[in-house]
Amino acid sequence: MLFNIRAICVALTAIFASLSFVKAFPIEKRASTFIAPAPRWVVYSDDWLTPPASSTLAGINVFILSFYTHSGAQDQAQNWEEMAATQRASILADYHANGISLMVSAFGSTDSPTTSGVDPNAFAVTLANWVKQYGLDGVDVDYEDFTAINSGTGSAETWLITFTKALRAQLPAGQYILTHAPVAPWFTSSTSLYPHGAYRAVDTGAGSSIDWYNLQFYNQGSDYTTCTTLLTTSNSDFPGSSIFEINAFGVPLSKLVIGKPATTADATTGYMDLGTLAGCLGQAKAKGWNAGAMFWQYPHITSAMMQSVRAQSFPYGGGSAPPPTTTTSSTTTTKSTTTTSSTKSSTPTSPAGGKCSGIAAWQSGVAYTGGSEVTYNGHLWTAKWWSESDAPGGAAGDWTDDGSC
Repeated sequence: MLFNIRAICVALTAIFASLSFVKAFPIEKRASTFIAPAPRWVVYSDDWLTPPASSTLAGINVFILSFYTHSGAQDQAQNWEEMAATQRASILADYHANGISLMVSAFGSTDSPTTSGVDPNAFAVTLANWVKQYGLDGVDVDYEDFTAINSGTGSAETWLITFTKALRAQLPAGQYILTHAPVAPWFTSSTSLYPHGAYRAVDTGAGSSIDWYNLQFYNQGSDYTTCTTLLTTSNSDFPGSSIFEINAFGVPLSKLVIGKPATTADATTGYMDLGTLAGCLGQAKAKGWNAGAMFWQYPHITSAMMQSVRAQSFPYGGGSAPPPTTTTSSTTTTKSTTTTSSTKSSTPTSPAGGKCSGIAAWQSGVAYTGGSEVTYNGHLWTAKWWSESDAPGGAAGDWTDDGSC
């Protein structure tokens, strides 16, 4: 009996030693992620380079690192993985304080997970763990397994639905972003092209788990190069795949981000000059669209270019002025308009005296950056990061209560 007890003790010691070994591998976890509000102005980054400072990304609010494949991190995802933890933390803090989400894109054009026999449930866990370990805000699913989709067997649709639901279970809505980046023709209404529905089936089966679509309106021949074929009536090759036709199928306009190449060198076809594209976005906004635009890829797409594209729909800063960086300015900024106060009555005032003296009251619709101070309900509040619509003390937790005035 004594021998058995001694053996058990030895075994338990070995187990605890192994657990200590596992704990020696740290996992980076932040208190919160940042989910950029609509409209989204998205850029992908595949070239091996350090993510730029937020000051060079004015007008952009989603930055996506490409790619995490079923073989592991590649390109910019690998670059991010190999950075020092302190450098990653610094970049994330900078981005979040200035209203930018940082994500990773999965798969890409060189990866064929369904054809390769990748288990969708197991890989969802692997990918989610990587996102959590390296502190990112979410995942963009750039599934381009054309062999599986074109097989007409439904294997791609089934795989995508299963994978999306499993990934969402690991990365809960409201805490992490989950987007997809299908080529636009996969939303076609043509059942002769895709008898199992392609992305219409994916949206029906798992659309509630997807925050928005970064639609690739390029590399598709001559289609999607005019406002008409992009917005209202796609060409006969892929009927029903323009923005408002996809919306008519049932996908909300707020989820249909228009994707384009930054330059002619970034895609075979589909490029539109910035002025023409800006006009198309203006037409779309007039019809109720508010999703935003996506570009492949940074650094070919610049802050100035993105601001040019936004000019006729959702001007950066609401007009000619950039978003306010403090709350003492008399200019308030919304997504599409700028209102300048001309009288005292139109600008909320803070309580007189005390630590709140000279601090303006919080206003809905103003974009506040991290560190901005406001007064609200008799208290002084400081923004933790970029915030636009969440009132101090609100559910999103954007503000720190610094006490009563």
